[in-house]
Amino acid sequence: MALPKITVIIATYNKTDWLEKVLYGYSVQTYKDFDIIIADDGSTNETKELIDRFKRDYPVEITHAWHEDKGYRRQKILNEAIVIAKHDYILFTDGDCIPREDFVETHAKQAEKGYFLSGGYCKLPMDISEAIAEDDIKSKRCFEVKWLKQQGELGGKNKLKLSAKNGLANFLDVVTPTGATFNNCNSSAWKSDLLAINGYDERMQYGGPDRELGERLINNGIKTKQIRYKAICLHLDHARGYKTKESLDRNLAIRATTKKENKKWTEFGIKKG
Repeated sequence: MALPKITVIIATYNKTDWLEKVLYGYSVQTYKDFDIIIADDGSTNETKELIDRFKRDYPVEITHAWHEDKGYRRQKILNEAIVIAKHDYILFTDGDCIPREDFVETHAKQAEKGYFLSGGYCKLPMDISEAIAEDDIKSKRCFEVKWLKQQGELGGKNKLKLSAKNGLANFLDVVTPTGATFNNCNSSAWKSDLLAINGYDERMQYGGPDRELGERLINNGIKTKQIRYKAICLHLDHARGYKTKESLDRNLAIRATTKKENKKWTEFGIKKG
């Protein structure tokens, strides 16, 4: 069976130094049959200028999907990106997650009808995040445990993820107690499955809208596949000023309703009402 063509959707907001590193990562992927949509929740012109610079000499097509900054509306721009995605399979990630060279290839090889894929990330402290430069990404050395430890403190779980290969990665994905949830930084699904549940619930702000989308996928008969030890990305450190107790409580209430009512469709998604 031929591997699927993929649209990679990268969510971003006003963090050009991190987005630049991420785009370097996607420029050296082993799998080339993909394009990129940058889902931009209202960044300033600095982000557009960065994207335009990369567009001039980049190995795959980049589309910049932007809307005006009217507060946190990430789910809305992600839904718009889903609609305009040109390929049947969509990989979701963030503008602060540098992909390993086999990241897109892993999602392509693991893609299976009736499933969505659930990956994780290696969360880096700020000193290592800032130390990573263009050549460290293009040479792939930033994914080497030895090199990362020279830049700062690296947690044991990250060492294991970065070191696990082939059979060990497969084994760890089977035995890990971590649930195979839908994670914006590293998950993928068929576009038709996302449209069938009406995409993201746009009422939700930071704190679980990706999980809620995955819960509706599951309610609609889609199964999960764990790839947290196979699909590797480095999560760069940043502040979360948009994280509020109010939004977290509201999101938990929405997720509770999704679970209680076995909801498969949101009235607040791609199609309204």
